[in-house]
Amino acid sequence: MAEILNGITTSKAIKSEVLARAQALRAKGTEPRLEVILVGDDPASAIYVKHKEKDCAECGIKGSTRRLPADTGQEKLLALIAELNADPSVHGILIQQPFPQGIDTFAVTGAVDPRKDVDALHPENVGLIALDRPRFLPCTPAGVMALLDTYGINPKGLHCVVVGRSHIVGKPMAQLLLARHATVSICHSRTPDLGAITRQADILVSAVGRLGLITGDMIKPGAVVIDVAMNKKPDGKLAGDVVFGEAEPLAAYITPVPGGVGPMTRAILMQNTILAAERCVER
Repeated sequence: MAEILNGITTSKAIKSEVLARAQALRAKGTEPRLEVILVGDDPASAIYVKHKEKDCAECGIKGSTRRLPADTGQEKLLALIAELNADPSVHGILIQQPFPQGIDTFAVTGAVDPRKDVDALHPENVGLIALDRPRFLPCTPAGVMALLDTYGINPKGLHCVVVGRSHIVGKPMAQLLLARHATVSICHSRTPDLGAITRQADILVSAVGRLGLITGDMIKPGAVVIDVAMNKKPDGKLAGDVVFGEAEPLAAYITPVPGGVGPMTRAILMQNTILAAERCVER
């Protein structure tokens, strides 16, 4: 039976450290501040933003959300980003995705000041990650790495298989594992005979967003299984890509959904925000 990688407990430790750093900044006259931009009324996005507001309060960070209607034009959105870029009291900017139709994701993420890009999506920050010189670590992949470290799981020399190739999770996840001397294979939903590759994984990370994609017969006994996805089942409950009931008896470690990677992602966002505020003070 696998040991559960508890993201709730681990994220609390990270947020406790962030709170101490925020209090130190406040004592020097700087109030750490994160601005979240939410365009439209996507229900899942609204829930994520609510969680982020709660995290800010717990971490001693001033968190605000700018809510814009779904028909907001790109020019208006870019004008708001420019305003926040120019505001020295704002240390972190996060634009909640997905965007409504008609918004150019690349143009919007590229408009954020890279020194305030706490989601690490600006092209400059993506390039720095690729060069192993990150300004900020991407929140979800860094959350996975922090979870592995907490449980003493060292990817050095291990075969890690990442299922998913998104710019937000899959690609940067592979880069962070490579930086820690793992051998990395990247697969995706169109990989033929996916199980033939996932069964080789010492550490398997799935981030596709397809319910039941990873079944028990696709997992190497004793593997570490990290389920990044969050899907809604027909009964309304949440589940990841991995069929948990089949994977748990085989794996050495496994993340639950919810309660695994999700809280870690939010904790790293807080960590990136406090880092941005500290660097602003140093400039």
